Parts: sequence; C-alpha cells; structure tokens
Amino acid sequence: NATLPPNLLFGMGNPLLDICAVVDKDFLDKYSLKPNDQILADDKHKALFDELVKKFKVEYHAGGATQNSIKIAQWMIQEPHNIGTFFGCIGKDNFGKILKEKAQEAHVDAHYYEQDEEPTGTCAACITGDNRSLVANLAAANCYKRDKHLDLEENWKLVEKAKVYYIAGFFLTVSVESILKVAKHASETNKLFCLNLSAPFISQFFKDNLMQVMPYVDVLFGNETEAATFAKEQEFETKDIKEIAKKAQALPKVNKKRERIVVFTQGKDETTVETFPVLKIDPKDIVDTNGAGDAFVGGFLSQLVQEKPLDHCVKAAHYAAYVVIQRAGCNFPEKPDFK
Repeated sequence: NATLPPNLLFGMGNPLLDICAVVDKDFLDKYSLKPNDQILADDKHKALFDELVKKFKVEYHAGGATQNSIKIAQWMIQEPHNIGTFFGCIGKDNFGKILKEKAQEAHVDAHYYEQDEEPTGTCAACITGDNRSLVANLAAANCYKRDKHLDLEENWKLVEKAKVYYIAGFFLTVSVESILKVAKHASETNKLFCLNLSAPFISQFFKDNLMQVMPYVDVLFGNETEAATFAKEQEFETKDIKEIAKKAQALPKVNKKRERIVVFTQGKDETTVETFPVLKIDPKDIVDTNGAGDAFVGGFLSQLVQEKPLDHCVKAAHYAAYVVIQRAGCNFPEKPDFK
C-alpha cells in the first residue's frame, strides 16, 4: 500500500451532518416516512429535525453517501493517508466545522466549497428496528457550483490526479454539469468512473440527468429496490435482477475500451455481478443498516484503486458492509481485519 499516491480516488457529493436517533412508529407516521427509504426533505419535514433533537437521544456523524464511501475506502487502505479527495458544499457554520474536523480525522482530503447563504446540510437518520428512514435537508449541499469550485485550477488538478471517480446519484439533483465534466475527463483519459443509483426517486424524477451521465459510467452500483425502479423507468420489462443488470450493462457507453460493470446488492441475498456469496450475519448483530450501502461501495473502491480483480473488490465490499452494519451510523473500528 505504501506506494499508493495521494488523491487516487475522487468523490464529489453532498456533505451532510447525519443526525441519528432511534425513533418510534408514531414519529415516522407523523412525517409520513417509510421505515426503509431515503427522501429529500420538503416543507412538511421542516419541524422534523428540531423534534428529533428534542425528543430522542441523537448522535452526530459526518455523512453524505459519497463522503461515507470515500471515508470507508480510506479506512480499508489505512496507509498512506489522503488516498481519497472529496468535493462538496458546506455552510460557514458549526456543522460545517464539524464536517471539516471529521474529514481530517478520517484522513480524507476534503476540499469544501464554503458559502454563507445556506447552512450546512443535514440528514435525519430515523432508526426503527434494523430499518432506517433517511430525510436529507440538502441546504448548502445544494449550492455546489462548478464555476466557483470544480473549475478552479488548484481543484481541477486534484481531479486530474485521480484514477477512480465515484459519485452517488444523489448529486444528480445538485450539479449535473459538474458530474459531466468529471465523467468526460475519466472517459477521455481511460480512467474509471463509478456511479450509484442511490435511491428510487433518482431514477424516477431525475431520469434525464441520470441518462446524460450513464454513457460515461464504467461501474454502476445499486440495491435491488433501486434496480427495480430503474428497470421500470427504462422500460426493461423484467423484474429479474440479473436481467436488469445485463440490460443496464448493455446501455450505450462512450469509452469502448472497457465493458460496464454492474454491481447490484440484495441485502442478505447474493450480490449480482456474476454472483458472490454474502458474509452471513446473525440478525441480532445488526445494529443499523444505515451506511451499509455506502460501506459496500467504499470497500469495493478500496480495492479498485489498487487495481485488484473484481472478485476481490466484491469481497472487500461485503466485508466493509458486514462491519458497518454491526455499528450505529456509518462507523468502523480503528483498523480493518480484511485479508
């Protein structure tokens, strides 16, 4: 590992401070939340954040899907530090300060675009049993501007240093022009561009943005629910997860030098790539599935940047998810025990 250069892995997304709490069904019903879902906050959720903090015991964690995955990849690699670069927008406030500290602690080279019109984004993680309902209030995260940050020479240099790029689909709602600039660079230089379907609403309501980026995608991640929604929106006319993966793989692609890899997870069931068995876990050890998907991607990326074979990437992905699922939030012990 010691030979790996810094800034090898590049991520761009919505930096959010996660506010995690175990809640009851009444709380979910009050804000019409599903037990296992992720949505963007709208007007009816305005009071949710305050109520969560007042009524329940909360924990704060540095979050946002892409940032979590970059953090996990760094944790899996351990040394050297700053393998991962992360771009996103925060506010000039206390939550922003916490995010900066947490990124440093995780040895991630975060370069935030800081502005003072909007406060740092937050994500309420409402946990019931082993389900979690995520409500993201993007706020500052929504203010990322390509011309104010990505295009700046010193920032673009960091983009060019990377060999693997990862962006969660959530960022498609924020700055598709930033994603396209990075995706085209990856394609032109024959580097790897990875995207996550992230949530059913992305395939439904941000379909145009998603399909603008799809021709540049070398590795596509998603879970079974996201895959099903994607298939429906693309009129694939199949519910079979392997068939959906094949059809997603066959979608038009700009860089013909490499085939698209599609990685769909199915919770406790096998991950569809070819199919790889999942590490079995006793249900009573599951603390919180929040962050398991991000951890899976982080584990995968940690091996991808080291040019390890695909089955190795998947094993590391399963390992990272297996560790994180047994802890609250997207957290992990000091060192991984992955061989």
